[in-house]
Amino acid sequence: MARVLALVLVGSGGRTLATQGRALDSLAIRLAGLSAVSGYEQAARDSLAALLPASRRDALGNLTLVLGQGAPRRLLACALDEVGYVVGGVTPTGYLTLRRVGRVESPLFDQQLEGQRVTVFGTGGPVPGVVAVRSIHLTRGRTTRPDAPFTVDDAFVDVGARDPTEVGALGVAVLAPVTRTKLPLLYGDRLLAAPAAGRRATCAAVLAAARSATRVKGTVVVAFTVQTVYAGSGLSAVKALRGPFDAVNQPTLPLRFRDTPIETVSLADVAALERALEAWLQGS
Repeated sequence: MARVLALVLVGSGGRTLATQGRALDSLAIRLAGLSAVSGYEQAARDSLAALLPASRRDALGNLTLVLGQGAPRRLLACALDEVGYVVGGVTPTGYLTLRRVGRVESPLFDQQLEGQRVTVFGTGGPVPGVVAVRSIHLTRGRTTRPDAPFTVDDAFVDVGARDPTEVGALGVAVLAPVTRTKLPLLYGDRLLAAPAAGRRATCAAVLAAARSATRVKGTVVVAFTVQTVYAGSGLSAVKALRGPFDAVNQPTLPLRFRDTPIETVSLADVAALERALEAWLQGS
């Protein structure tokens, strides 16, 4: 199944199912550690492109790979991007303000940032930061009304700078992408927890299936799409540029704790999805 991945990612030439499973697990964990704020997916996309030398980037930024030839013409797509943030401004004292990128269902989504570690992706590389919290000592007793829920407008990110000049020296400017610091956690019976773990694990299964495909029915366009948390513009672009398609496959995985920092997916489900996609590529 994922023999080449076993060589590339875990440095083993073994061909056992156990070795292949470890390679897929390693790939899912690796992708779960990537950040790809919608509209700023370049680094994550380039990481996937390195594992798919025959892939191509389209004008919007989607990564596509064409397998096989002839009819039927089918599309296999997974979403690469995630809801995240960008720098909205810099205060005179060197704090960063944020703006959310993408739509979310939970009105309390932004509360996950309060007091947490974040990574700001500046021109010179990733910059660590932390979201400040209100001092309970200075605010105690000043109001009898309950505090309003934390929103993105309450987020002030400390990157260790004292003024805008020091922020600029870090390579950070307005519109630099920001995400919670990614620390994928493997726990329990092969359970993987990380922000956007479902999307990353799905893409891992798609990538592994595409790499190991030796026989494909007709033509299959494999697409890792961008800017999907807006209106699916990346997927629409692939359909317009590469279609029409006789069938479209957008696989998903069962999730726990969706849209939280501990969104969890089972790596056993990822392996099952890879096997199902291999069969689908062959026309089963």
